[in-house]
Amino acid sequence: MPTLMVSISGIRGIVGDGLTPEVIVKYTSAYADFIKQGKVIVGRDARITGEMVSKIVVGTLLAKGLDVIDIGIVPTPTVQFTVKTLEAQGGIAITASHNPNEWNALKLLNSTGQFMSPEEHEEMKTYLSKEVLYESWQKVGRYAEHFEAIDNHIESILKLNLINVDKIKSKNFKVLLDCVNGAGVYSVPRLLDKLCVEFIQINCDKTGIFPRLPEPLPENLIETMKAVKESKVDLGIVVDPDVDRLVLITDEGEPFGEENTITQVEKFILSKTPGNVVVNLSTTRAVEDVAKEFGCKVFRSPVGEANVVKRMKEVDAVIGGEGSGGVIYPSLHYGRDALVGIALTLQHLAEKDTTLSDLKRSLPEYFIAKKKIELQNVSPDEIINNLLFKFKNQKINTEDGLRIDFADHWVHLRKSNTEPIIRIIVEAKNRELAEGLAEKYLKDIQELV
Repeated sequence: MPTLMVSISGIRGIVGDGLTPEVIVKYTSAYADFIKQGKVIVGRDARITGEMVSKIVVGTLLAKGLDVIDIGIVPTPTVQFTVKTLEAQGGIAITASHNPNEWNALKLLNSTGQFMSPEEHEEMKTYLSKEVLYESWQKVGRYAEHFEAIDNHIESILKLNLINVDKIKSKNFKVLLDCVNGAGVYSVPRLLDKLCVEFIQINCDKTGIFPRLPEPLPENLIETMKAVKESKVDLGIVVDPDVDRLVLITDEGEPFGEENTITQVEKFILSKTPGNVVVNLSTTRAVEDVAKEFGCKVFRSPVGEANVVKRMKEVDAVIGGEGSGGVIYPSLHYGRDALVGIALTLQHLAEKDTTLSDLKRSLPEYFIAKKKIELQNVSPDEIINNLLFKFKNQKINTEDGLRIDFADHWVHLRKSNTEPIIRIIVEAKNRELAEGLAEKYLKDIQELV
């Protein structure tokens, strides 16, 4: 696997091996040339390399003549929110999201607080090949700290029209919180305190070292699920290191399901404010089922937050997100945000006066199976084109690889941008069917190879 990965959202790599000070300066300088002038918001997650990376980023931006507002250890959505509210020209979130301890990354934002568009990303890349030039001593940027960013973000969530703080307080919710020692430690307890939610904390130390694999998948949350059941709480709340993904655990200590995070929030939003919904091509069909209940329409986008946001703006969506636990609520800001996801979930439970396990049972039930195949000396595009020809009479979408919709299942075949692999995602009404079909598509590809 390459140790420096470049994508539309920025760069990430293993610190000291791919992500070096020289690389950080190079990309920060190109980003500064893209921004040109004004102020940039800089925030980071809690991992221990964050301070080192932040100082290099801040120093480079100042040397390039840009002003820096440092907001400290915060969720990525707080960086996005602050770019918008302070009317900055850009923002850099220093976080490798769900990657392990040895990784770090720069997530690069434009003046709207969102990830760059493909066009903006291409423009920024043109500056990478140019000579790095710095300003003279009297033109260096100004540095300021703004450690109220999390509180401002939370206050805006509590002021949303659909959030009734007194209603949530009246339920006396008790939750178990797992922040994997990430930026959630600095933000989620503040939100829960404001809502008078009692909470038990695990993996909420300020060490910046992840005590388990940080991606909030069920196989990484076995201890957390056990603790939820033993603690007899109303639900478990799990966030990833930069707090853009929300994963829930039911009162019975079972996974609520990453795909159900967006589905239940969508159900709540559409019950109050019907409108268009946007999710990516790999997200559950349950989203369509729920939209149909309210006479609303679902639009699909290629995978990636920037793509979902672009489509949301095009169709003026009232809610959007991704099946990995990403909730995008445009009334607050255009970005995946676990904090707003938590508030909307608690509001939903309070209004329905139900448990999380019963809420799960009320949602359409689907099962997703995933496989991947490594390709040797064969182009992923060639494979996908062959499959496109094979299934040309079916309902297909080619915006992001190949998605084929059948009555009883759908399959999404995507090539990786960084490795010679094709990912196979299948969803069906039962687990056996989903896993059997995933195996079948894997064999189809193996035959073509």
